Amino acid sequence: MSANVVLVDAGGTNIGSVRYALQRLGVDATLTDDATKIRAASHIIMPGVGAAAPGMRRLRERKLVDTLRSLRQPVLGICLGMQLLFEHSEETETECLGILPGSVRKLPTGDGVRVPHMGWNTLHIARENPLLRRADSQQYAYFVHSFAAPVGNYTIAQSTYGGHFSAAIQCKNFFGVQFHPERSSSLGARLLQDFLAL
Repeated sequence: MSANVVLVDAGGTNIGSVRYALQRLGVDATLTDDATKIRAASHIIMPGVGAAAPGMRRLRERKLVDTLRSLRQPVLGICLGMQLLFEHSEETETECLGILPGSVRKLPTGDGVRVPHMGWNTLHIARENPLLRRADSQQYAYFVHSFAAPVGNYTIAQSTYGGHFSAAIQCKNFFGVQFHPERSSSLGARLLQDFLAL
């Protein structure tokens, strides 16, 4: 593939595994916090495993908030990277990028439901979308998270764990997945391929 892919360095702990997943697809992505390189890329991925407040603090310190909000090329947020696309996170009451409306909330606990949600869970496709064009409902993806976005008009796939939540979203050129495509076997590899084909 000839895509010029950058990984936004927001301090996520899954950066190495996302980079390796892209290398398996023949793509050598550049890890950067340089706004000029991010704006020049054909595709941008925001990986992230961690907390909302440190992630947003890192983006603000590197003066990337306005850059990310202004992007017109395809952007994919993974896990925390998806959550940061929303207006707000209940995790330490953090103001996020505000690209999508609404607030990311802590997953509810209950009988047999422990937080964090860690492991394989099914996807339920909410509507057709080029990011999930080769995914079917009832396919399994791998999740590790304690917070999640509610289901809304932006939801393209949802999952259930103590309640329904957005497993994948789209708003214009911004896409996000709560699960980890780099750890989701063939489903994840196809999703990354389809993102790079946008």
